[in-house]
Amino acid sequence: MSIDEIKTKLKGQNYLCDDDLATIVSLSSVLKKPILLEGPAGVGKTELAKALAAGLHRELIRLQCYEGLDEHHALYEWNYQKQLLYLQTMAHDATGWDMVQKDIFSRDFLLPRPLLKAFFSEKPVVLLIDEIDKSDEEFESFLLEALADFQVTIPEFGTVPANSIPLVILTSNGARDFSDGLKRRCVHYFIDYPDFDRELEIICTKVPGISQNLSHQIVEFVQHLRKQKLRKKPSIAETLDWAKVLVALHVASLADEKVKATLNFILKYQEDIESVAK
Repeated sequence: MSIDEIKTKLKGQNYLCDDDLATIVSLSSVLKKPILLEGPAGVGKTELAKALAAGLHRELIRLQCYEGLDEHHALYEWNYQKQLLYLQTMAHDATGWDMVQKDIFSRDFLLPRPLLKAFFSEKPVVLLIDEIDKSDEEFESFLLEALADFQVTIPEFGTVPANSIPLVILTSNGARDFSDGLKRRCVHYFIDYPDFDRELEIICTKVPGISQNLSHQIVEFVQHLRKQKLRKKPSIAETLDWAKVLVALHVASLADEKVKATLNFILKYQEDIESVAK
């Protein structure tokens, strides 16, 4: 995929992408390497995966990471009830145990989870491994085989190579650092808060009907907030929600008294709201 093609497809999904990010997506496709996107929460990392899937007409398969996530929840589980029923059915059969064991650990009894589902797919998919920084280091180590060779190993079943190479996107909000092994297997890119012009363009694209005056005021205000000492800085996602709320309330300017009652859409802690409201 060329850089211009990527930008066009993303723009068709209302995702504004600069040349640098489009270059990373293009090169990851050429090198068949996953993309590791880092940056503050709400700057569009997950949305990029969604927009790419929609723009490329691919299925989006999402693995949401969390503390304690293990390979069975990410890769596969055995359908124990189906296995038990099969064993009961075969209890009086003359077939040897070796054959029965081979049967119950076949694909018919597998319950594919996101990783395995992506590898089983006959058509290329977009595999989103979201917020990988929330997972444990053990799970990160487990991923290395899948990300390097696009294959996974199931002890009872064997090695499963991907039927088609998925476009893999990993996202991180920076909760922890990653091993050199993971970084080496990925193309890294940091998505930061946008500058004034880009954020203004995003709001005008994503919030139909907003006036130029109000969109300018919103961006100026939010960009100012991000320079303050707040527990949580407003993300792009929260800014868009706030802009939609102001449009729904027919607010023409941030001087409107109704604005104070909407600050909880961009500020998520009471002390931040009280500080800004003053």
